[in-house]
Amino acid sequence: MAEAPVLTGPVQLTSRERFIKAGEAYFGPKDWIIFQAVPVPAEGKDPDPFYSMYVAKLTRGADGRISGLEEPIRVSAEGSANTCGWFHPKLPGTVMFGSTITPPSSDQKAGFQVGTRRYEWLFPQEMEIVTTTVPQVFADVAGKPARRAPLALPPAAALFERPGYDAEGSYSPDGRFILYAHVREDTKPEDRADVDLWVYDTRTGAQHAIVAEQGYDGGPFFSPDGRSICYRSDRKLNDKLQLFVADLRFDAGGVPVGVEREHQLTDNGAVNWAPFWHPSGSFLAYGTSELGHFNYEVFAIEVDRAKLAADGPGSRAAETLRRGRVTHAPGADVLPVFNSDGDVMMWTGQRGPMVPGEQRPSSQLWAADFDAAALTLDIVGAAPVAPAGAPSGAHP
Repeated sequence: MAEAPVLTGPVQLTSRERFIKAGEAYFGPKDWIIFQAVPVPAEGKDPDPFYSMYVAKLTRGADGRISGLEEPIRVSAEGSANTCGWFHPKLPGTVMFGSTITPPSSDQKAGFQVGTRRYEWLFPQEMEIVTTTVPQVFADVAGKPARRAPLALPPAAALFERPGYDAEGSYSPDGRFILYAHVREDTKPEDRADVDLWVYDTRTGAQHAIVAEQGYDGGPFFSPDGRSICYRSDRKLNDKLQLFVADLRFDAGGVPVGVEREHQLTDNGAVNWAPFWHPSGSFLAYGTSELGHFNYEVFAIEVDRAKLAADGPGSRAAETLRRGRVTHAPGADVLPVFNSDGDVMMWTGQRGPMVPGEQRPSSQLWAADFDAAALTLDIVGAAPVAPAGAPSGAHP
């Protein structure tokens, strides 16, 4: 297959029999993952209008390779809207995610328009960064037996409360800081959402604006060394998301309080979103419409510090960054992430079987062995973009 030797042994982790759609998964300790999904409703019932948040443990075969998932555990409140889960890097069993906790109000703005299709997701004003503890994960990491059957989970509680949408959170490598997206509080209901990046200091409770440019800056992650961040931005307000990395500025106490220098990695007519660091810190994986809005694929782009060091006003350094294609399949492949060893990639793909009545495969979770040494990065310049629609139902 065209994806080998970079990706081998792809396994579908979630299925249409259990979930209408699933996606945006992230790795936690000891083969646990967190993801969002809409469960298949009981016969005669309507499906939930919002994503629920789940954790589950990967299963492995006799050869040690990933083979599937154990029974998922829902960690979000019934009726709530949820997105962007994450495991605390130092406290096993502690997770955070964006949640409205209760059902959100109905008059919420949603999505972007690209071609003839829309990205569909909400910016609920009730959405906050919340946290809870999953005892099954804690027990498993501690080496103690734990029932996989539902246990009484502590109710999710907001880590802080601010007016408007707060979500897309991720921890710094040491677990002290949370990098997240916040809709500007002066945004009017009729305006498009203007989202900025903030850092919350869990030790002091202080908030620091990190990226406050125009447009939707979102999907941020700390680099493996905690010195930089990656994100994507609709900086030109044209619904074409581009990739950025920025070197953080720290105060005397080591708190990230701003950006020392920002670098734009892509500048093309495509939608480039959901960048994620490889543990090596040398490249990002991301979903892109570079080959056409009808079929998003996962690409990788190098983060070359020497090239970016020469970046500045009028610089064309980004055009020299090498890129390479990772996935090769019909249907959207997006939201790539890596495990801590960098040898497994998990993503959201529309490449599985369809159920009667579906026009295309549903979005589900996939995982495959990943060989960074086999990745070829040599594509320079943007490919033409076909005038078709973009996948809906995913959260860039």
